[in-house]
Formats: sequence, C-alpha cells, structure tokens
Amino acid sequence: MLRSRQYAPIVGLIFACFFGTANSSAAPLSQTFAANSVRIHYLIEGAGDPVVLIHGLYSNAKVNWQQPGMITALAKNHQVIALDLPGYGQSDKPVDEAAYGRQWVMHVILLLDHLSIGKAHIVGYSMGGMVALKLIAEHPERVLSGSLGGMGWMPDGGALQKTWEHMRSASARGAAKLALTKGELQAIRIPVLVLVGDRDPVRRLYVAPLQEVRPDWRVIEIQDAGHLNCIFKKQFIEEVARWIDANPPL
Repeated sequence: MLRSRQYAPIVGLIFACFFGTANSSAAPLSQTFAANSVRIHYLIEGAGDPVVLIHGLYSNAKVNWQQPGMITALAKNHQVIALDLPGYGQSDKPVDEAAYGRQWVMHVILLLDHLSIGKAHIVGYSMGGMVALKLIAEHPERVLSGSLGGMGWMPDGGALQKTWEHMRSASARGAAKLALTKGELQAIRIPVLVLVGDRDPVRRLYVAPLQEVRPDWRVIEIQDAGHLNCIFKKQFIEEVARWIDANPPL
C-alpha cells in the first residue's frame, strides 16, 4: 500500500524497471464519462464478456492493470474496462469526502450503465478489492464473478476499519465506508476467488478473517509475491483469467 498518491507514477516506473512492462502492445482506448457530475477516466480494450478492473490505493488503471499486462491478457477473450476511481489517475478528485468510499461502488455501476453492460466480472486489487466486495454484496445482479486480489474482508466496526478512518487523505478515509458486516459477507452468492501474495501481510490481516466466515471461497497464494509486486506475477494474471473463463454468463 503506497503512502501518497504523489508516488504512484514513481512506483509505476520502478515496477517497469524491476519487473518489466508486460503490455508492449498498442495501448487500450482512453475514454471519459460523467457520473453525477464527476468526470471518470477509463481504459477499454477487447470484446466478449465484460471484465471491470478496480485499482488499489494511490494507484490507477495504468499502473495497476495496463503496465503489468492484465488488460492485454484478458482482452484476448473479453471486453476489459479499467477505471481510475475518483480521486486517482485522470479522474476528477473531489474535495468532499462524501465522494469516496461507497460512492466508488456507484461509480462502477454508472460506468456499466454508460457502456450498456448488464453484468460483468469484477476484479479488484488491494483497496479496489474492498470496492469489488462491497459492489458484489450490494449489487449482485450486476456481477458475473468476483476476484479479490491482495484483499479479503474488512469487518464493519473492527480495528481495520478504524485504521482507515484515520488515514490522511479524504479518498483513503473513504475506504472505511467499504466495510461489510458478517451477515453481508455470509449472504453473498456470487462466485468469488481470493488471490494473495505468499509474503503479503494482507494474508493475515484481511484474508484469514475472511476464510473463517467464507471457508467455501477458494484462496490462491501467489508465489514469491508481496503486496506491491503481486500484480506483475504471471501466476496472478493467469489465475484471474482462468477464474473468469470458468464463470461464463448463464
């Protein structure tokens, strides 16, 4: 988890230098739309069953999904949409804290509406995994499958939620509103896969509590991966693609 949004471009450059930039093909199409007066930027590529990619804290669609090659890999068989959440990347950055957190879920729904997409596979990494899980819980009618990368469950009213409430930026504090109750988590009927690096502290903090409540959800450990480099691992990309392909529309 990065500490400041100002570091995102630098981190992206470091990733590219150390791990390589897997996406060397033509860049996906860059688009924007207005969601309740908030301008949202997104990348779109490919055709087929839609997949929405939601980036993590202080990141954006390009750093989290394009540079590692996830967009290119999934776009071979799917329509891939990777948005910059409001507050990040090329999307608007509202001052009002109410624009973040649960509003991110509605922004994803509005993006689906904008593209005339009824249901999509939802993939989120880190904080984006919180957005994804909240969306799955509140709008299951819009979801084909869920993939949580580098994230598990943030219990409503727990210590983890309180930690997010004290983050410095308004956008980060907004993530605290993505917590779920135990009942909400138990009620999910959408197929969900969890992927986490074998060296990622998220495994203990967020994934272990999730497994206690949802032992039926498969958890895949990505080998030799921490929180930051997991998205660049070939295994991570392949497992997400395999899961999506295993859950086609009914």
